[in-house]
Amino acid sequence: MERTLIIVKPDGVQRGLVGEVIKRFEARGLRIIGMKFMQMSRELAMKHYAIHAERPFFNALVDYITSAPVVVMALEGTNAVAAARQTIGATKPHEAAAGTIRGDFALEIGRNLVHGSDSVENGIAEVNNFFAADELVSWSRNVDPWIFE
Repeated sequence: MERTLIIVKPDGVQRGLVGEVIKRFEARGLRIIGMKFMQMSRELAMKHYAIHAERPFFNALVDYITSAPVVVMALEGTNAVAAARQTIGATKPHEAAAGTIRGDFALEIGRNLVHGSDSVENGIAEVNNFFAADELVSWSRNVDPWIFE
């Protein structure tokens, strides 16, 4: 089973879309194995977005993600990274398909509601950046045989 990190960004929290976002991942069949409502520290934000450190928008991105609370989730499932990214939609909301989170609820790249890990390796690293091992609960649902082969 793959793991991926999802962040409902400040715009998603402020707009009251946390439940909708969770619903979409659960409906897709992904299992929540960890979840937190938190105010992200500047240090954690800089670590999380380190890949963008040399880009001109880095400081604005860190300022934004730390401007209000977020919800972070660790999800688990078959092809969890790809499934989550398909559920989220394209980074640029105007390119996101209808039926995706961004396609249905976002208009601008700087307010695109949700972060999702972009690779299996980053999924592991990002989950580990936000959750201690004892905060994650791998579990099985009675419905799992109807979702996973």
